[in-house]
Amino acid sequence: MQAYASAELKLAASKPGCHLAWTTLAGLGRIESNHGQEGGAVLGADGKPSKTIVGIPLDGKNGTKVITDTDGGRLDGDAQYDRAIGPMQFIPTTWGSWGRDGNGDGAVDPHNIFDAALAAGEYLCSGSRDLGRAADWQSAVLSYNAVDVYLKDVFARADEYGKLSRTP
Repeated sequence: MQAYASAELKLAASKPGCHLAWTTLAGLGRIESNHGQEGGAVLGADGKPSKTIVGIPLDGKNGTKVITDTDGGRLDGDAQYDRAIGPMQFIPTTWGSWGRDGNGDGAVDPHNIFDAALAAGEYLCSGSRDLGRAADWQSAVLSYNAVDVYLKDVFARADEYGKLSRTP
C-alpha cells in the first residue's frame, strides 16, 4: 500500500489533472501479482520480492499474444519471447519506455514495487487522461491489458480497497 500511495502522491504533484488513486494501482497490483506475492514471493521493506516474478512466455499459447523477445532476455531471462516482469508485470519494451525510480535509490528496477507502481501510474496517466472520469479510467486500465474481464477484476479490487479504506 505504501508504494501505491507514494505513486499517487508523486503523480498528484507532477500530473495533477490525472487524478490517479492508489486504489487503481492496488487493483492492478492485486490482479497482476497479488501485490508482489506471486509464486510464494514476499515483498521486503525495500520493495523487492524475495524471488523474481516473471510471467509465462508470450508465445501465443495460454491465451497470450505472440511477443517475440525485445530485450535479449536481459530483464525477463527469455531470449525467444518476452515475459511480463515484476510485481506490476511490465513487458520489457513497456518498462523501457515507462520505468521510473519510485523509491529514490537511483535505480529503475521493474522488480521493485515502488518503481513499478510509479511506472504503472505514469503509464496510466499518459496523454491527457483524467482518471476521475469513468471513460478515461476504463481506457487507461484497458491500455494495461485489453481484456474486458481484466477491467472488471481491476475495478472490483480497486472498489474493494476504497471501501475498506473508509471503514472505521
